[in-house]
Amino acid sequence: MLVEQINKDLIDAMKAKDEAKLRAIRAIKSAFLLAGTETGSKDITDEIAMKAMQKMAKQRKDSIDIFVKENRQDLAQKEQEELAIIQSYLPQELSKEEILATLKPIVEQSGATSMKEIGKVMPLAMKAMAGKADGKAINEALRELLPN
Repeated sequence: MLVEQINKDLIDAMKAKDEAKLRAIRAIKSAFLLAGTETGSKDITDEIAMKAMQKMAKQRKDSIDIFVKENRQDLAQKEQEELAIIQSYLPQELSKEEILATLKPIVEQSGATSMKEIGKVMPLAMKAMAGKADGKAINEALRELLPN
C-alpha cells in the first residue's frame, strides 16, 4: 500500500538526512491526512492517496512556473526537488503522442466536431486518463484534434 511505502521512505530519509526528501514526504503525509479528513475515513486508500499526490504535483508545477516568472530560482529549485520526489510515487504520465492516440476514439465516440464541443469530450478524456495525464495536457491535445 502506498501509505505504508511513504512511511517507510520517511524513516529512510530521516536516517539518510535527506532534507529535500524529508520535506516532500512530510508534505505528502500532510496531504494524506487532509484527504482522509475530507473523505471522513481514517484509512487512506491508494486511490485517495494518488489523487492527493496528483494535486500536490500540479500545485508544485504551478508554483515553479510562478517562481521562474518572478526570477526566484531558489524557490523554484526547492519546488522542483519536491516535484521529482512526488512524481516518483505516481505512475508515468502519458506522452503527447499517447494522449493524442487515446483521445481520437474518445472524440469519435462523443461525436464532437469542433472546439465548441470540447465540453463534451473533456470529462470523458479526464476519466479515461485519470492519473496518467494532466488536464492541461489533455486540453492542449484536444485543441489540436478539434477544428475551430
